[in-house]
Amino acid sequence: MTTHTAQERALLALARSLDERGYHFITPTPLTHARVNERPENRMAEDLAGVFGWNRPFHADLLPPALFSLMDQAELLEPSGSGWRSRLRFSRLDGQLFAHSAFPTEAADAVFFGPDTYRFANAIRCHLDNHRGEIRRAVDIGCGSGAGAVLVALARPQAEVLAVDINPAALRLTRLNAALAGAENLQALHSDLLGETVGAFDLILANPPYLVDPGERTYRHGGGPLGAGLSLAIVDAALARLAPGGTLLLYTGVAMLDNADPFLAAVRERLEGRDFSWRYREMDPDVFGEELLEGAYTACDRIAAVVLEVTRPLADG
Repeated sequence: MTTHTAQERALLALARSLDERGYHFITPTPLTHARVNERPENRMAEDLAGVFGWNRPFHADLLPPALFSLMDQAELLEPSGSGWRSRLRFSRLDGQLFAHSAFPTEAADAVFFGPDTYRFANAIRCHLDNHRGEIRRAVDIGCGSGAGAVLVALARPQAEVLAVDINPAALRLTRLNAALAGAENLQALHSDLLGETVGAFDLILANPPYLVDPGERTYRHGGGPLGAGLSLAIVDAALARLAPGGTLLLYTGVAMLDNADPFLAAVRERLEGRDFSWRYREMDPDVFGEELLEGAYTACDRIAAVVLEVTRPLADG
């Protein structure tokens, strides 16, 4: 049984109280978030979604005293002008609440949650709905908030589910989000890719950062000339650790160049001549269009959200 600190217990109690009050928030892109908050009428929070979703400043008397006290105990209160701001946000996904970093996510160890998370969840649901084999062990590489790992753990309660990341803040929030969801079969641990794990996996998940970020923030920077470096490293690591019949489910973004897909070409090169079955699809043909205005993407056509599924054949006999 996981032992939580007093701060973590207060954070869990706060999240459960929000859940009981019917709290609901869907996180938009950072650009949308900023534009909505810039409207004059949104200068201060006026409800729970304004405090914990839109992450606006608020006056203490906006919240019931019990909620404000839990925020204080959880060390979530940050002074902002004549009021306060929350150091964390809460978003709902598949009926579950997930804690993640405050807006804007500028810190190097920020834990991101947004439209990519919802698309990743959609890819997971599709895979689980169509997967007939048993999932005994699963791992979410670069788990972030733990959303992917939690969804798998809840859908396959008999499975051992690992959530790995190099970011201690992500692991902390993953443990809290797993506890909030009641995902007792999930374990969060530090690992660079699969380096600190052992054994084979029936399902390997990943929703890695895929952009070129000048600040090289962990949650955002994918490395390589167009941000695909980490995604390709995950493919390489996963292929060696799939159990017979096991699947790599990778959701990522691809910068299209000269009407071609360089990530697909690199994947095809890695799989050519190997006895893996695989499929590849664009889930969304155009995301983060604002990135095309500067930096590494000024010559790119678009950035697409894609899903790659690679399955190792079953062992003979």
